[in-house]
Amino acid sequence: MKELKDTLWKAADKLRGSMDASQYKDVILGLVFLKYVSDAFTERRTQLREELAADGMTDEQIGLLIDDIDEYIGHGVFWVPEHARWEYLADNAKGLHALNGQAPKSIGELIDAAMDEIMAANPTLAGTLPRIFNRDNIDQRRLGELIDLFNTAQFTGQGPGRARDLLGEVYEYFLEKFARAEGKRGGEFYTPAGVVRVLVEVLEPTSGRVYDPCCGSGGMFVQTEKFLDAHNEDRTAISVYGQELNERTWRMAKMNLAIHGLNANLAPRWGDTFARDQHPDMQADYIMANPPFNIKDWARNEEDPRWRYGVPPKNNANYAWIQHIISKLAPGGSAGVVMANGSMSSNSGGEGKIRAELVEADLVSCMVALPTQLFRSTGIPVCVWFFAKDKTAGENGSIDRTGQVLFIDARNLGHMIDRAERALSDEDIAKIADTFHAWRGTPSAEGKTYENEAGFCYSATLDEIKDADYALTPGRYVGAAEIEDDGEPINEKIARLKKELFEQFDESERLAAIVREQLGRIDV
Repeated sequence: MKELKDTLWKAADKLRGSMDASQYKDVILGLVFLKYVSDAFTERRTQLREELAADGMTDEQIGLLIDDIDEYIGHGVFWVPEHARWEYLADNAKGLHALNGQAPKSIGELIDAAMDEIMAANPTLAGTLPRIFNRDNIDQRRLGELIDLFNTAQFTGQGPGRARDLLGEVYEYFLEKFARAEGKRGGEFYTPAGVVRVLVEVLEPTSGRVYDPCCGSGGMFVQTEKFLDAHNEDRTAISVYGQELNERTWRMAKMNLAIHGLNANLAPRWGDTFARDQHPDMQADYIMANPPFNIKDWARNEEDPRWRYGVPPKNNANYAWIQHIISKLAPGGSAGVVMANGSMSSNSGGEGKIRAELVEADLVSCMVALPTQLFRSTGIPVCVWFFAKDKTAGENGSIDRTGQVLFIDARNLGHMIDRAERALSDEDIAKIADTFHAWRGTPSAEGKTYENEAGFCYSATLDEIKDADYALTPGRYVGAAEIEDDGEPINEKIARLKKELFEQFDESERLAAIVREQLGRIDV
């Protein structure tokens, strides 16, 4: 699969030409989506034909019923008109010759028309799909070649639904590649998969309403779906709600979730969560979010009822995001929010007082300090705040953690995948999640008992947090990791190390003298 993804990416990259990054992204992701809806349609059409034939119907009878739109929509498949199907586009990848005296059409014109037809046939996609394939800065020859390549790629023959799953993986892969290519701008629509998985694995969303107030391209929802599949849970047991400020990103999210078979409510259009909450009456069972860090210019209203724990400062929206998220939690609900590290200890603009109120309200369940360089788009160190409306023993865990907060210092986890970016392994993510579940006593803890681990985790009381002036930085609580005893007495170790260091100094001086002597012999 990796070879297929890399091949498609290299081919797609040839198309870039004079396009800016955001337009290029829309073109490529739009093609992947078009391939997906067409493959899903063809798969359902084949299945329907087999079902009707098994019922003893003739070819003529099948022909009358096989175009019943409800037989597709009712199975979660978009209706794709004939001239919008991938087979038709692939047959005309070099452009459509003139017919009946009409001017010839380029492949870009055909794709734009296909997007129009699909949106017209499927109202939920209205205004979502890109119509930019016939613009002057798009090389029509290379676009046709890319269609050919997608057509020959081995998506089909993978078993029911597997071809569509592969296209979902390709879409995610392209999102990641675009985010890396766009640097800081890429962080607006993409959260590294490892970071998202920390939130999902800790919260374990299996049923109810899942919400993200700044959903980007929908990564939180996609990882939730993967979590459900991995644990053989019914993906229809969750309802997805999201909101996104950026129009292009909102469109990407709609396509991403459709490819993954998630019926999400992302509101009728994009919009500012602070200025207008598009899900005002919705209370969520799980909230996962990676809000933009340290926003200085935001729609602030001092009278907003969401500021129950204090009015956030004008020049930083961090605590506005936190309080919005808490306001959306249902009784018994829980949330995970990625934040800049400064949010754990800042006292500017009244943030320290708001944090104290949150702690005293016993809403904070766990704080996780993450390693640096997980985000290619920013060098700001990050953490995850976990909130819980109910920490008593019950449905959310068998151990009563009222009046306690778990601190996890995961800064030493992860590995560098290149000079600029770090990633969390499956084992790293499991260590964080397992520690939380053991602390909370969830069924997934599998009988594991929680113990404080110096340098990694510590369960603090609210009194301890108050004594630390309500700072929530894990390093303050977990302490230093215990140094392994190597059996060498400390006095002897110090003497040995001093001797080795002085020997190195002597050797350095000897080599410096040789270099000086050799340089002195050089005639100027």
